[in-house]
Amino acid sequence: MASHRRPKQPSRARVTVLTTAAAAAVALSSQAANAAPSEKPSKDEVKAKVDKLYQEAEQATEKYNGAKEKQEKLQKEISTIQDDVARGQKELNDLRDGLGSMASAQYRSGGIDPSLQLFLSADPDDYLDKASTLDQLSAQQVDGLKKIQEKQRELAQQRSEASEKLKDLSSTRTELGKKKKEVQGKLAAAQKLLNSLTAEEKAQLAEEEQRASRNSERQALSAGGDASTGTRAGTSTGTGRAAAAFAAAQSKLGSPYVYGATGPSSYDCSGLTQWAYAQAGVGLPRTSEAQTGAGTRIYSQSQLQVGDLVFFFNDLHHVGLYAGNGQIIHAPRTGTVVRYESMNTIGGPFMFGVRV
Repeated sequence: MASHRRPKQPSRARVTVLTTAAAAAVALSSQAANAAPSEKPSKDEVKAKVDKLYQEAEQATEKYNGAKEKQEKLQKEISTIQDDVARGQKELNDLRDGLGSMASAQYRSGGIDPSLQLFLSADPDDYLDKASTLDQLSAQQVDGLKKIQEKQRELAQQRSEASEKLKDLSSTRTELGKKKKEVQGKLAAAQKLLNSLTAEEKAQLAEEEQRASRNSERQALSAGGDASTGTRAGTSTGTGRAAAAFAAAQSKLGSPYVYGATGPSSYDCSGLTQWAYAQAGVGLPRTSEAQTGAGTRIYSQSQLQVGDLVFFFNDLHHVGLYAGNGQIIHAPRTGTVVRYESMNTIGGPFMFGVRV
């Protein structure tokens, strides 16, 4: 006969747990449904983040420029040393050949002097240290041995110097690669942020920058001065070279910023100032920090003259040319061009000027 047992009822505790879990699930679902989607950063927020990344990229760019300049300098020095070593080795070979000819002459006249024979098969440094043998050599032979000794020491020193510079070159190249990677990383992050903007927002940012540049140009040229001489009302005229450098920079207005570039079609900040002064016959160092030592420092903005170098940020990673009336010409950052800009909108404090 079939069993008709009643099914076991769930315990009160089990019912409570299931009820609580269900309630929690409903609450979470309700919260998820009602939660506001994460807000997209505004155009101004994106711009602030991008500006910070560009500033960091420019800091890394100046380090990159310094490493690149050092690499080029080391390569030239190493090449010069290697040329000197090659010439020195030829001189050493000629000296040895001369003593060899002397030995041959002695052999033909009756045999090689034992002391000279010893020399030809031994290190001249060690041989000359044995003073007792010197009286067995002619004055000409002694002079030849001493010249060989000096040349060997000179070559050893040059080879050691070249070896140290090659090590320095290797570490410099490593640093150069790291800085290049750092710059590219900052620029990529900035571009990713810019790509998050709508076409309309991008256009607005571009228009804002163009408007600011036009305003700065009007400020710099408001006195109607002579651009070729750098004369501005209310602004001291620069020296001949400073005015020539300023005019050269003016001729590059609109040229794109490219990190590591020194012209003639694109520039970074110190690349522009270096190029501009080169057109005036003045050689400036490659980096903004190094350019601070190119002349007399001027700490008062009111004392600046057109064409003076002007430096910004505590680490001096940005430089431009003073244009008068509180404006500069500079290569600002990636995505921009050589342009006029107010010193108040650079993004970092004015530190001082330098009159080259």
